[in-house]
Amino acid sequence: MNTMMLLEMAAGGFGHRVAFTDPADGSSITYQELYDAAGAAAHEIRASGASRVAMLDVSNLAVPVALFASGWAGVPYVPINYRLTAEEIDALLGRVQPAYLITDDERLTSLAGRAGLEARSRSSFLAMARSGGDSHEQRSMDPDDVGVLLFTSGTTGVPKAAVLRHKHLVSYILSSVEFMSADEHEAALVCVPPYHVAGIASTLSSVYSGRRVVQLANFSADAWIETARREHISTAFVVPTMLSRIVAALEGERTAGMAHLQSLSYGGGKMPLAVIEKAMALFPETDFTNAYGLTETSSTITVLGPDAHRAAAAAEDDAGRRRLVSVGIPLPGIEIEIRDDEGGVLPTGERGEIYVRGEQVSGEYEDRGSTVDANGWFPTRDAGFKDDDGYLFLDGRADDVIVRGGENMSPGEIEDVLVAHEAVADAAVVGVPSEEWGEAVAGVVVAKSGVAANAALVAELQGWVKSHMRSSRVPERLEFSDELPYNETGKLLRRVVKARLLEPETNVRASYPLLYVEDIERSLAFYCDQLGFTLTERWDPNGRLAWCSLTMEGAQIMLQSAEPEDLTGLNKGNSDVALFFLCADVDSLYEKFRNRGADIAAPTEAFYGMRQLTVDDPDGRRICFEHPIARKK
Repeated sequence: MNTMMLLEMAAGGFGHRVAFTDPADGSSITYQELYDAAGAAAHEIRASGASRVAMLDVSNLAVPVALFASGWAGVPYVPINYRLTAEEIDALLGRVQPAYLITDDERLTSLAGRAGLEARSRSSFLAMARSGGDSHEQRSMDPDDVGVLLFTSGTTGVPKAAVLRHKHLVSYILSSVEFMSADEHEAALVCVPPYHVAGIASTLSSVYSGRRVVQLANFSADAWIETARREHISTAFVVPTMLSRIVAALEGERTAGMAHLQSLSYGGGKMPLAVIEKAMALFPETDFTNAYGLTETSSTITVLGPDAHRAAAAAEDDAGRRRLVSVGIPLPGIEIEIRDDEGGVLPTGERGEIYVRGEQVSGEYEDRGSTVDANGWFPTRDAGFKDDDGYLFLDGRADDVIVRGGENMSPGEIEDVLVAHEAVADAAVVGVPSEEWGEAVAGVVVAKSGVAANAALVAELQGWVKSHMRSSRVPERLEFSDELPYNETGKLLRRVVKARLLEPETNVRASYPLLYVEDIERSLAFYCDQLGFTLTERWDPNGRLAWCSLTMEGAQIMLQSAEPEDLTGLNKGNSDVALFFLCADVDSLYEKFRNRGADIAAPTEAFYGMRQLTVDDPDGRRICFEHPIARKK
């Protein structure tokens, strides 16, 4: 049992079909060509002596070649998040060495020649693989071989490497996909990044079914719509934030005009009821499926299928309609339990932590071992509940539970009520410290276009929650925002929401300088590459960096992107404001900066007893590091 078995069957059954298409350059590869390329690449990977095959790139034809070649060579495939900082990428590469690395041509310059890495550019890797070679080497069929290592997002600490063995990946495909079930004209649009488990699952399932895959390297709603129409896409997968943007981009159209789109799956986060209702109206001929799964479960474990979508949409009662935001029922071979903090199984309707058991469940991490118990149950750390018919509803992470006066509250439950209000487009609820209750309920709301976001609306929303829930669940604080922070796979970043809602003395924006910059990427490169700051937090809505926080030597700075015309007003005209940071030794800091290429003057002594080192940032602001010195008597 090996993932290569799936490609071997595809090449034998429909080798002439186009397997993958890259619309960025118009290139494509058939199933037989993919099989031959994987064999040639596997030979080179084995010859390199690498213990891992690392992929650091956007979606392109090299991705499926590398994935299947790694399975053929018996070397785990490790896709790495290309959106991470250089320091974060270096740390992950250090954990997988010796590695055979495929990356984009631009990154190759900085990565080539490093010890422990045999780096190849995307173009040279594809040229080598497609030129042919020995494609008949033996491969292991041991189901316990490691097929893929996927690094978690690392939002709460050092990323963990989830271990997916071939038996987990193949088990998922065989239980959810029928071989050669797609017609030759069918095409799948894949826009999730290759380092996400959904990207792995989409590749394997499309190959086994015989579907052509169109790879969209960078998502935008307009690009997705244009590509779906041009390529006559028949099936696609998106995360909720993507679907929300697609719906917004189609505002004013009666339908999306995509009768060819037979099915649209979504997952990776909580789907607002209003978004899925609008989407179903815009795509009336499309079958919708909500898929819930985790990296550690080799992708999907529950689905809300097309029939359930239609039945819920047609329901006249609130309970029936609410099923539209459930994640459905378990796949065949999957068992789900809801448990309390002590591990006891909870009855229907009660919220707790979701546990899952099944053949495709790994629950294992490299260097940390398995978290699956003796009976095969894996704790997902997701919170939720099941209704009377076994439909599963998500409430976010188990750690997100708000404990107010000893009462456990689900933030997702309160968010559902807020979003049901006609003035609310999106909402996030978190717990913030409270002297009286331990934690208080607070939230951030995105008001719909044209709605006045003011104190009157806050009072109205608080009254709305009180009329639908117990008074203890009414948010004590509500603030407004243009949008909520989500990561690229649709997960709400509650820690970011909480940071914004904390009191001024602990607010991330009040505890250290907030600098508005016109070119945030340039500023980030300056602070990290030349001064040695470390990136500790970032937010990338729409795939573009909006703000980030940095630390170094006790100094902390936050950068936020701003339009040129706004900079003067935002900085109150003081673009050259000096920022002062205490440090242990400015002379050693000076040497560090010089070694990194910073063009700065030597430290000087200030009249008030401080030795100072000053640096001008790219926007002309003066950054001053200093430490006290002893005066001679």
